[in-house]
Amino acid sequence: MKFSRRRFLKGTAGAAAAGMAGASGSGQAGDDPQLARRPLGETGEKLSIVGLGGLVVAGVSQKHANEVVAKAFDRGVNYYDVAPTYGNAEQRLGPALEPYRDKAFLACKTQKRDAKGAREELENSLRHLKTDHLDLYQLHAIRDVEKDVKKAFAPGGAMETFLKAREEGKVRYLGFSAHSAEAALTALKEFSFDTILYPVNYTCHFQGDFDQRVVKAARDRGAAVLCLKGLARQRRKRGQEKSYDKCWYEPITDEKEGDMALRWTLSQPVTAAVPPAAEPLFWRGLEIGQQFTPVTEEETDRLRKMTKGLRPLFTFDGEL
Repeated sequence: MKFSRRRFLKGTAGAAAAGMAGASGSGQAGDDPQLARRPLGETGEKLSIVGLGGLVVAGVSQKHANEVVAKAFDRGVNYYDVAPTYGNAEQRLGPALEPYRDKAFLACKTQKRDAKGAREELENSLRHLKTDHLDLYQLHAIRDVEKDVKKAFAPGGAMETFLKAREEGKVRYLGFSAHSAEAALTALKEFSFDTILYPVNYTCHFQGDFDQRVVKAARDRGAAVLCLKGLARQRRKRGQEKSYDKCWYEPITDEKEGDMALRWTLSQPVTAAVPPAAEPLFWRGLEIGQQFTPVTEEETDRLRKMTKGLRPLFTFDGEL
């Protein structure tokens, strides 16, 4: 079954501008003087180059969640991403974002692969997030081609709900998130998605060959690339304690390395990056984004050397 995308275009210049923003580092002086914004593929939207992952406000008081979102918005963040699997993140983010909803780009996800399950989660997410629509709805965490991608596109699959919800105006754009190169490439062939949320990380790039082909395929198909794991260093070793409860991996703790790593991510042909869910790392990522300058060749070479001996979170063939 083949699907087509109803695009929300403002001309074809958006895609070219997005590519230039990532490749050349332009976007340092975007519409918001506090935080640059870049085109979201071919949609006509512009997102802050650093977004807030809803998991940041999971497990905190509503008062604190309100303060986090207000501070982020005040510093130029207009891109917010959340999912039902992030504990009570939707319940916290919804009320916190409500005062800014008309100026925010809100993305949500579902791990349901059937139409009924996806519809139920969509309606619950809309209720929790206190909104009548989502700007972006994504198939969440696709890993397996058969169990995730093929099932979602089969008759009675989640994509039926996605397309119907778009017709109803309950979602505007469609995308997916993936931790598997094979699944991501398959999904991009199945449908003209507006976005892909994917790890674009220096260790995965230099030691795992993980992102190159997927990022190119997304750009070739007009899908904007949103980034995960920009401040991740490597997989935790067996028995190694977590640095932060909300990070299953070893994050970058060295300030200079973190600065270069996230700037490297934002210097790729991407729209935005979502920093780790640990609140101190989110604020650090936002600070780097506010001061963003393109990574230099010398810094790229230093990063490449830094990754020697590190264990990437993901590799292209899925093996470690």
